[in-house]
Amino acid sequence: MRYFPRLIEGDLIEKMAASGAVLIKGPKSCGKTATAKQFAKSILEMDRDIQVPIIMATNPRMLLAGESPRLIDEWQIYPEIWNYVRHEVDDNIKKGQFILTGSANPNDDIKLHSGAGRFTVLQMDTLTWQELGFSSGAFKMSDLLQGVLIDITEPGVSLDFIIDRLCIGGWPGLINANTKNALSMNRGYVDLLCEVDISRLSGVKRDPNKMRSLLRSIARNSATLVDNKTLEQDVKAIDKNELSRNSITDYLDALLRLMILYEQPAFNPHIRSSASMRKSPKRHLCDTSLAVAVLGLDQDSLFKNIQYTGFLFESLVIHELNVYAKANDSMVFHYNDSYGNEVDAIVQKRNGDYAAFEIKLGVGYIEEAASNLKKFAASIDSSKMELPKSLNIISGTSMSYRRPDGINVISIASLGR
Repeated sequence: MRYFPRLIEGDLIEKMAASGAVLIKGPKSCGKTATAKQFAKSILEMDRDIQVPIIMATNPRMLLAGESPRLIDEWQIYPEIWNYVRHEVDDNIKKGQFILTGSANPNDDIKLHSGAGRFTVLQMDTLTWQELGFSSGAFKMSDLLQGVLIDITEPGVSLDFIIDRLCIGGWPGLINANTKNALSMNRGYVDLLCEVDISRLSGVKRDPNKMRSLLRSIARNSATLVDNKTLEQDVKAIDKNELSRNSITDYLDALLRLMILYEQPAFNPHIRSSASMRKSPKRHLCDTSLAVAVLGLDQDSLFKNIQYTGFLFESLVIHELNVYAKANDSMVFHYNDSYGNEVDAIVQKRNGDYAAFEIKLGVGYIEEAASNLKKFAASIDSSKMELPKSLNIISGTSMSYRRPDGINVISIASLGR
């Protein structure tokens, strides 16, 4: 299978030069191992090597022997290996000794000594449009966060193409798959998640049917503010299933640890009005294809329900923004206040600089989005914090251009790092 270069590769090289070990984490099948193999000189596959259980029970340090950087793939299967890696890094005092990859965060009750000063961490996601070659990257996140004027005009993309990509997703293993085969593979991914992965995590048996019901509820409420109580009511009303509040909390925690679920935190700026900020996160599945799969949808379903397709498109754009933000040492938030004002995404750097984004699938909502952004910018108390560096509308079918009022209209096919 052809390897597609990933945006995190530069960060991986930097972190390998700065620390003894680098941990790459992300959802199963997002491409962690393939990327790590581009840099590793020896490989240990914890989930495939039949000698691993025996050696872990007798002399675990033997598993660390090999030319460096040594890749330890799916390390979380035997989380005790973490401490042996830590000791090895301490003893040798060399940079770039190990690359660890994992598709789950271990239990809180497993004692892992701090890797501070020894380990650095990279979060990996499924492929972005820029990585897949579907985006020119002309509107760079780095420029948008600095307020650089971008006077570029580019065409948008068709709704048909967007819907296909919502169904297929950004899985490296599906790069050459047609939509029909991708839908089948993604449904299989969800089945394995519900029937195997969710219970293998921490060895706690979880009901696959209830897990599937919760996933469906999360998918139905993609890119919205929904609390656990609402999820409980939604599961009961639509799936006719009973999930206690405690079970929902446990299942959500499991999905977060498997990195299947992503929470977009709330932005809390200084504003002029007395409105209070809504602090709940928005929830997104790690790839829109999982929402399509768990709900049993396809291209026709999405064409018939454009409103829901709009929510899925917002999740897709948040996925893209999240990857490009991390490449610029930034985070993605949402803004929502008690007066009903909202902005779909705020990307903020560590130094406080930020850019605001509204996300609209079609051209018919551009003016509404521009109005929301202007209202948000006007509400900022500039005596206490800076104004946004740029105001932007990410669109699906619209072309990319700069409006006379200075707001960037950016096709998802023009957005990049």
